[in-house]
Amino acid sequence: MNLLELTLTEIEQGWHHTDTALVCNYCDATFADDQVFPVGDGFYPAAKMIQYHLATVHPQAIDELIRTDSKYNTLTEKQRALLSAFAMGAKDATIAKQMDVAAATVRHQKFTFREKAKQAKLYLAIYEQVFNRPTSADELVRLPEQSGMEDDRFAITIAEYTQLVAKYFTTTDPLRLARWPKHQKAILAVLKRITATLPADQHFTERELTDQLKPIYADFPLLRRYLVDYGFLRRTDGGRDYWRNPSYKE
Repeated sequence: MNLLELTLTEIEQGWHHTDTALVCNYCDATFADDQVFPVGDGFYPAAKMIQYHLATVHPQAIDELIRTDSKYNTLTEKQRALLSAFAMGAKDATIAKQMDVAAATVRHQKFTFREKAKQAKLYLAIYEQVFNRPTSADELVRLPEQSGMEDDRFAITIAEYTQLVAKYFTTTDPLRLARWPKHQKAILAVLKRITATLPADQHFTERELTDQLKPIYADFPLLRRYLVDYGFLRRTDGGRDYWRNPSYKE
């Protein structure tokens, strides 16, 4: 698996989601969404199984990430050793003694790591704004792929999307839907805006999803059904597990 093909969240958590399964970043172990897996005397759904897998098979996953073999990993061997020690929770004085350096040197390196992280965060924000932000109100917003023939009701410009959100939501912070629209283009705009409030790369039980949707609109079962029917959300056959469609990324 090329980690650079994944999102930042997927790299950090150690696994990624395909259309049908959760996949370990380190060994490509795969756990299908619609299956449960025996562990001891119990059974784990895929979302819990991937966490169990990482904890038992890759307990030192942070070291695997720190030592990723990539031209983009420019950490020196000393920096990698320091990061591994920090990850283990070792105290500065202990690390200094092990590496035969002054404690002030360790503290300075920790400060340097924090500064580089701030630089990287700002760079990513600038890059996203320059290369990935919409450039025209006539540009179409992205929607999940639909089965069958798509018509112009699935073509929504950024300007149209903005107008529809303003029309159907009384407020966007917090998000409150005033009424359910009748036309498909408006329905898609509403569903897209609601999906943006759901954390990516997170699984929900039906109760947890209800907790997310109920404050938005009283008829939350309607929201849940349409989000699944139009491909914004995926779920297991029994409806025990819901998650954002991994092939649809805004």
